[in-house]
Parts: sequence; C-alpha cells; structure tokens
Amino acid sequence: MTSDNHFLPLLIDMSDKHIIIFGGGSVGERKALLFSQHSDVTVISRDFTPLLLENSKDKNGNIILVTEDAATLSDEMISEFIEHAFLVIPATNERPINEKIVAVAKAKGILTNQVDAIGDVTVPSVIKRGELTVSISTSGSSPAFSKYTRQKVEKVITPQFADMIEIQDSIRSYLKENVSDQKERKDILWKVLDSKDVWSALEESYEKGFKTAQAIVSRNLA
Repeated sequence: MTSDNHFLPLLIDMSDKHIIIFGGGSVGERKALLFSQHSDVTVISRDFTPLLLENSKDKNGNIILVTEDAATLSDEMISEFIEHAFLVIPATNERPINEKIVAVAKAKGILTNQVDAIGDVTVPSVIKRGELTVSISTSGSSPAFSKYTRQKVEKVITPQFADMIEIQDSIRSYLKENVSDQKERKDILWKVLDSKDVWSALEESYEKGFKTAQAIVSRNLA
C-alpha cells in the first residue's frame, strides 16, 4: 500500500492536549490507556470495557467516560464534543460512523488518528530508554512489522543507553564550564561515548560507568 500522506516524525509535548476517542471497545481502550499517560482523554461510547471503567474511577487518572451512542450523534453534536480537541480518534466498529467523525474533525482543522484507515496521525511503536525515544512506523501499512522491528531493535538498545545519556549530559555541563573550545568538548564527549570500558562498566552499575567516564575526562584535561 502506498500512501499519499507525507508523514514527518515529531516529538510533541502532549501535557496540555485533549484527546477525544469515539468507541469504548478494545481499540478505544488501547488508545485511551496509551494517550492518558500523557494527556487528558475523553472516551465517548454507549458502553465501555471493564478496564476503561476501572481506570475512569482513578482520581489521579486522565480518562473521562461519556455515555453516548456515536451512531446517533449529529454533526453538530460531534462538533461540540471535539471543540477543544488536539486529536480525535474514531474507534467505533462501524466504518461509516468513523468516516463521519473524521469529516467533522477535518472541517474544524483537527487532527485524526484513524484505526481503519490512514489518518493525519499514525502512532508508532516506541522504544523508551530514559531520555532516548525511538519510534518505528510503517505509516500504517503494517503494524505487525512495526512491532517486529521494535522487538529486534530493543535487543540492541539496552537499558545502558539511558545511563550513557545521563553521563553525557552531566559531563557536557561540566565541560561547558571548564573547557572553552567547542571541538575539544566534542572530542572528549565522543571518547566517553565510544569507550568500551564505559559501556562494560555500565553493565555492572551506573556509578561504575560514571567513574570510568570521569577518568577519561580527567586524562584528556590533564
């Protein structure tokens, strides 16, 4: 399948965004649980999965359930529900209903993530290692292949990557204060990053890895 969409990977701060999901079944549940980790989520449906019902009762949670049958909603009612949405996800089991919701959202200039077609936004498979985020997508062509690729890449991007980022950040701050030459700072950081000794030490502990990295810095500044 070839898409006419021109997808660009972006990292977006979702903390103040509102997500509207139509459909409280398994797909709506999966989307709600994902986005509620980062945003406020409203799920509109005539019924909801037990897990959605359970999560909506969490006082510290971000999921609100609204009992409405999407099939009976007029364009005007849909428009009111999505008025302040950043992203709309039609996840009912009826494609005509989903298409109607998409049409209303597009008329208002609101992004959509479609579960039965390629919308404005696709949700990639994600690998998270501390401050490192790796996203993998086939632009909706094959979610299974995205998952397969993620499983392969996860074996390479170990938890030590998060520790190395923390070490790099700490040493970078130190070098900015103590080394005026940018190229010299870059060379030292790269020597730490490329050091087999540091990576081996990190397999034992962060502290040992950090001390090994400090020794490299000291030698290069001596």
